[in-house]
Amino acid sequence: MKDTTAYYDRHAPQFVEETLGVDMTPLYERFLPLIPAGGPILDAGCGSGRDARAFRDLGYRVSAFDASPAMVEAAARHLDAPVQLLRFQDVRWKDHFDGIWACASLLHVPHAELTDALSRLSDALRPAGALYVSFKYGRGEREHKGRRFTDLDESTLAELLEAVPNLKVLKTWTTGDLRPGREAERWLNALLRKAD
Repeated sequence: MKDTTAYYDRHAPQFVEETLGVDMTPLYERFLPLIPAGGPILDAGCGSGRDARAFRDLGYRVSAFDASPAMVEAAARHLDAPVQLLRFQDVRWKDHFDGIWACASLLHVPHAELTDALSRLSDALRPAGALYVSFKYGRGEREHKGRRFTDLDESTLAELLEAVPNLKVLKTWTTGDLRPGREAERWLNALLRKAD
């Protein structure tokens, strides 16, 4: 994780430029109907703060964190609000959020630590809370240009969730990358719900 965090620290301005303007509406339209109006949402691994700001502008109460100090600074500027410097391994909330948004963030957690990360996010959700996650579509772990990735497909996600029994899959689907010129990259998207 240290190498991946260092990558984002070094490339924060470029990453913000590439991602801040991406229209995520198609994903929001699947996630937000599961969240009560004005409810608390955690943007877990918030990057530029794009999604946290969109949720806040729609009237939700938003908290956000990232593991990269440079991304925390960029997101705090974009939100004009505090953003916490945290890793998934540091999440300690209990029954706090109606929704957690982990868009393209859990994919940097080593496979061996994903069950713990998902358990921590589950603990942070209120009963019947919703969790959105996305991973590059595939199987296995890899390093690419200074960042590490854990790729998942539907079956490997299901295997992980066997160890987090209070999270149930509501829906999985695949999409292309929403960034211009990268549409050929495939993503696994999943909506999970905590047991009531």
